[in-house]
Amino acid sequence: MRKIEILIRPEQLEAVKQALLANGVQGLTMTEVRGFGRQGGHKEVYRGKELWVEFLPKLKLEAVARAESVDAIVDAVCAAAGTGQVGDGKIFIQPVLGAARIRTRETGPDAL
Repeated sequence: MRKIEILIRPEQLEAVKQALLANGVQGLTMTEVRGFGRQGGHKEVYRGKELWVEFLPKLKLEAVARAESVDAIVDAVCAAAGTGQVGDGKIFIQPVLGAARIRTRETGPDAL
């Protein structure tokens, strides 16, 4: 099993969610976050003053999937969220040592 963390632009949420569902992801957690990378932020004008906004709004999606489906999920997310511009996001993949469903006490991949 692998935990997949996906950081995307907020406007890409629906397309990425549909891509994940189409690739067998059954559960998803979404958190509103702020951050920056190479993009570094942008200028905004507020009441006639220029402000430099470093931390841009992003969404962090977290899901756990079977290891054999991770490559297909990554490809689908890149296709759904990619605009070709700086700031499209990142995907992080981590091993999951175990999982348990509280209601039924199922463990391992059956708990997904």
